Amino acid sequence: MSSPTPPPTPASRPAAPTAAATWSLIHAERAALAADLAQLTDQQWTTPSLCEGLTVREVLAHLTAGASLNQLRWMAGVIRCRFDFDRQVAMRLAEQLGATPAETLDRFRRVATSTTKPIPSTLAMLGETVVHGEDIRRPLGVERAYPTATLTALADYYGRSDLPVSTRTRSRGLRLTATDGPFTTGTGPQVSGRTLALVMAMAGRAGYLDELDGEGVTVLRERQVLSRR
Repeated sequence: MSSPTPPPTPASRPAAPTAAATWSLIHAERAALAADLAQLTDQQWTTPSLCEGLTVREVLAHLTAGASLNQLRWMAGVIRCRFDFDRQVAMRLAEQLGATPAETLDRFRRVATSTTKPIPSTLAMLGETVVHGEDIRRPLGVERAYPTATLTALADYYGRSDLPVSTRTRSRGLRLTATDGPFTTGTGPQVSGRTLALVMAMAGRAGYLDELDGEGVTVLRERQVLSRR
């Protein structure tokens, strides 16, 4: 029996992008998402997203809220909601929804170049943008050709952090390998596939597991019940 492939050493692991470079990636993803949603019909805006209980319009409002809140305002909201995080999300979402889908989209466009964030990690904000972008696009049948560098930076971050949705915990003890880019991490049963599918599975989106191969997929499937937002 062959011994397991060792994880990448610090020297071989690609360096994480700087905060400034990460913000550039975030801004590009926000602009691309706004463009993809520009021609939606009113009916399409009510399509259920991959976030349970939320429409695509509501997820977009959630992204606007995240780009509008600094850490102090976020914590004030948590306290106001008595540490009920779901209530906090719903409250901030309602603040940014607007009266019409056009207003929801306009509010998102206004924060497209914002560098405000409610969480410490800029890479976590990139994750919010990419993952929630897919939460919106996938049910609408909209595909995006994400830059490989963007997805690789995010996958690497998810493999070493649980902020904000237990991504490292889901992938612990597994060997994740991208088939369309340089990302690879961990040791253990193999999970391979497109970088986007790996990212979304790590973020708890079970629908992407069918795009992955390897004996570790079963383990990853069993871990999908962890926090998804």
